[in-house]
Amino acid sequence: MSSLSPHSEMLMEQYREHYPQFCQLSQQVYDQLCKVFREQGIELNSIEHRVKTEASLAGKLERKGDKYHTLEDVTDLVGLRIITFYTDDVDKVAAIVKSLFVVDWSNSVDKRKLHELTSFGYNSLHYICRLKEGPLSTIPFELQMRTALQHVWSAIEHDIGYKGAVKLPPEYRRQFSRLAGMLELADDEFSRLRTTMTDYRRQVQALVKSGQLDEVPLSTDSFNSYLELHPFERLNRRIAAVNQAELYPASLANFLPILEHFGFESLGDVQRFVTENAEDAYQLALSQLAVTDLDILSSNVGLQNLCLVYVLKKGGNRDDLIYIYDKLNGQQSSNGILADAILQQAATLPFASHKK
Repeated sequence: MSSLSPHSEMLMEQYREHYPQFCQLSQQVYDQLCKVFREQGIELNSIEHRVKTEASLAGKLERKGDKYHTLEDVTDLVGLRIITFYTDDVDKVAAIVKSLFVVDWSNSVDKRKLHELTSFGYNSLHYICRLKEGPLSTIPFELQMRTALQHVWSAIEHDIGYKGAVKLPPEYRRQFSRLAGMLELADDEFSRLRTTMTDYRRQVQALVKSGQLDEVPLSTDSFNSYLELHPFERLNRRIAAVNQAELYPASLANFLPILEHFGFESLGDVQRFVTENAEDAYQLALSQLAVTDLDILSSNVGLQNLCLVYVLKKGGNRDDLIYIYDKLNGQQSSNGILADAILQQAATLPFASHKK
């Protein structure tokens, strides 16, 4: 036998009647948010969307049905949760939401301002919104915006049935408060670290553009900035001109471990490596291409020959050459054949001092 009042039963009937519209609204808002965030280049942990189930609504009406005069007063029948990686992205997301939808400020709340010791998992923005136009614009929906750490904390609280319970022994509540504080600190520090890393990348880019390469440690970020200068383009074009070949783009990221293996510590080391070995790298490539009619070459051809020449000039042997090919092609038996061919070709070139 139902424990709902006649008024709540009427609301339940309206819910069943309009359920298809709720589902349509949920999907429409989800699609619209995904499209805008993708266009704005905002990376998110996830976006969740759902329509409140009949059982969930019935439970809500049973607990506080007198509060809702109409079905529109139940503002979370359609709910979406936007989970960001960083705390400062929550405000960016909120700004986008405010531009897309009509926000009911009287029913919205910024729970981040509560500053309660046990409130970390609930420190999210809750906006009650409506579409700006269209047949579904009369239906409210709830948008929650929080970080991934806040989301995880909230899920854990829900799983173990805590939710800031005051009836737990003080030592347990204290443990929860300490954990909440640690996670809140971690949330803030991740955002601060991202800002620091962004500033560092900008400094690296400025140093690279100004030519102060000796002041830039060799790293993934700095190497990527260095590649924006196209340091191997001239060598690539000289090599391609041998057979009037076309160059097709290829990633140079897998060369970084090789350069680090050579002991290079700064971009200045890499630039000297290029300057000192460019002519010999061209001669090595020329000896290979002279016996072929290749008319398509990878844009890594210059850097690959620079690395091979460097090893040979340092007295490297077959295993050292195989190491390079293993890093570039993955470990395979054909890398030994390539190394043998390079040793044979280089034997006729004046720079080679490899071990017989």
